Amino acid sequence: MPVLISLAPLVIGFCVDLILGDPHSIPHPVVLIGKLISGFEKLFRRLFPRTPQGEKLAGLALGLCVAALSWLVPAALLWLCQQIAPWLALALESAMCWQILATKSLRDESMKVFRALESGDLAASRRAVSMIVGRDTQRLDEAGVARAAVETVAENTSDGVVAPLVFLAIGGAPLGFLYKAVNTMDSMLGYTDPPYRDIGFFPAKLDDVFNFLPARLSALLMLAAGALLGMDVKNGWRIFRRDRYCHASPNSAQTESVCAGLLGLRLAGDAWYHGVLHKKPYIGDPVREVEHGDIPRACRLLYATAALALVLCAGCRALAILLL
Repeated sequence: MPVLISLAPLVIGFCVDLILGDPHSIPHPVVLIGKLISGFEKLFRRLFPRTPQGEKLAGLALGLCVAALSWLVPAALLWLCQQIAPWLALALESAMCWQILATKSLRDESMKVFRALESGDLAASRRAVSMIVGRDTQRLDEAGVARAAVETVAENTSDGVVAPLVFLAIGGAPLGFLYKAVNTMDSMLGYTDPPYRDIGFFPAKLDDVFNFLPARLSALLMLAAGALLGMDVKNGWRIFRRDRYCHASPNSAQTESVCAGLLGLRLAGDAWYHGVLHKKPYIGDPVREVEHGDIPRACRLLYATAALALVLCAGCRALAILLL
């Protein structure tokens, strides 16, 4: 019974996420985390000197404050609910796990890009893909839009699904929210161009640390998922070993390289961010040209990887409870 109770929030949250995703009518906690980050950014930019060193210290203070609050608030709410009724704490933590995971929303948003491409509306597909990528999308052609969608599904299989499952399995919803805070800080501040280059230095490094093991686990799980789906696992493993560090981040290319190899595509390459062209290496070989259908293929890979990650994380948590 203790094992089932411990696993319930993780499993329930995962299943609810697959069914409901992220309804726009419900305020999302990550939006609140984003507002917290913006508020602390404004505060610490005023408090610290406007020098490279001062802004790095501001980023350090910001990162520590946001991470601490993102753990403390859900932990306090769960403790309070536990004092009232254990079932209330279980229900709240299940809802928190649901909000932390992003499997269905990642699929839904990427499939919007697919449907826009299938309808022949390039402008609409650019708008749709701009909602899930950080790069400028105005210059992208159809192949570029499809490639960007596949890349974000591949990368966020780790950031949005596997890594949160790992932290939820280790420390429950409070640690899951701490991870989401770290990931959100990197998304908002972790740029190499002014005005974020210095203040985003610590949040970006913190994200690298938090994602180091989950990214590599995600890549291995994606390879296993590719085998289950009948994809080219041999090529996936080859490209993973060759190209997994072809990115400024030590983690981002882990799953991108596997996805590129499994699908037989060449991903990444140069991209525009905030009007500035960034030179980037390619990931994968152009066995064939990217096509619209690669987006749903990447989504099937996402779902299979997510299922394997849930089994692994839940199994490890159950084993730890039984042994301890």
